Amino acid sequence: MKIADVLFAPGKGGFFFDDQRAIKAGARSDGCTYAGDPVTAGFSAVRQAGESVSVLLVLEDGQVAMGDCAAVQYSGAGGRDPLFLAAAFLPLLQERVRPLLMGRPVDGFRDNSAWFDTVRIDGTRLHTALRYGVTQALLQAQSLANGTTMAEVVAREWDLPLVLEPVPLFGQSGDDRYGTVDRMILKEVDALPHALINHVGTKLGAHGEKLMEYMRWLVDRIHRVRRREDYQPDLHVDVYGTLGTAMAQRSSDIATYLAQLGDAARGLRLYVEGPVDMGSRAAQIEVLAEIRHQLQKLDSPVRIVADEWCNTLEDIRLFADSRCCHMVQIKTPDLGGIHNVVDSVLYCQAHGVESYQGGSCNETDLSARICTQLALASRPQRLLVKPGMGFDEGFCVVNNEMMRTLTLMRGRAAATAASRNA
Repeated sequence: MKIADVLFAPGKGGFFFDDQRAIKAGARSDGCTYAGDPVTAGFSAVRQAGESVSVLLVLEDGQVAMGDCAAVQYSGAGGRDPLFLAAAFLPLLQERVRPLLMGRPVDGFRDNSAWFDTVRIDGTRLHTALRYGVTQALLQAQSLANGTTMAEVVAREWDLPLVLEPVPLFGQSGDDRYGTVDRMILKEVDALPHALINHVGTKLGAHGEKLMEYMRWLVDRIHRVRRREDYQPDLHVDVYGTLGTAMAQRSSDIATYLAQLGDAARGLRLYVEGPVDMGSRAAQIEVLAEIRHQLQKLDSPVRIVADEWCNTLEDIRLFADSRCCHMVQIKTPDLGGIHNVVDSVLYCQAHGVESYQGGSCNETDLSARICTQLALASRPQRLLVKPGMGFDEGFCVVNNEMMRTLTLMRGRAAATAASRNA
């Protein structure tokens, strides 16, 4: 099966692009927007509407495979590619990318994805968002041509067993870190709430007191709202480097605070993402390793999650090899070609580090569904509920995609077993 035509449609992301540096510097929240001027290159405002571009691959038999080019909320921060605006990239897609795809066979997704991920135009590698969306479409193209799910394509090409069980889901609350929690508990998401602790003064507290108060409230709320006592979700909060800012990057002080936060979790397993942002990959690995060592000395069960400066497959391998953290976030849009997502999960598994297949609230329903297929095949410890920050909508998209796919695969497995026994 070959690609007969290639089309591109501008779209919207599930959330916004936010200038993280401006927010950390004190840009004031004003309703759904922020007052003040942006400081990161490419931004025209501290908060801008998220954008996407859909890639439509028309196959020879008329079927249409799709993928969405999308980028993370905090584009241009932590070593990531710059802001992705549809109007800026549509001419490149139409004039330079389309000819590369026209007439290309869709068999061999892994090779196709690796090829497109390394394409250079005028000596420059393509933006991660473009590589992300095109390779999604290439995966769906092979699944349509083969008449199988995308998860089955991945499992076959990486020689992975098909595990017919759900992957644990992680809900994110956005700034509504109180109101959203009840919805997460009622729907029994496996890990919660993310909480978006991205500012010292208003969310963390100068000495961490606001997050500590929130943690105590969170545990009490779980115990009060849950419908059954054996619902004991993992707690996972993202602090966006604010602990390092508040504690002058002192690893011993940060570890002591994290241990105290773990005590407040009252037996629920606690993951803390991004305790520091050191401004470079090497420094990030070094200080995270120091914090992990200090936590071990304190005999604390708190687990730290790497995010900033851990963007590409190469980065993920370095973080895993260094054992500087307990879990790595695989932020899917930052990896470009989606074969890198699978390789990242498998690398973490092979090196004793937990993997969290994350991504961004600013993605789309389509990219979230395709990421769910990748997770069903590669089996990370955790899968982010996305897109959006409202939780319910993203949970519906990801959970239902997972359950539909599992039902299909279980039905095929049962039919195969029945035919063998006939």
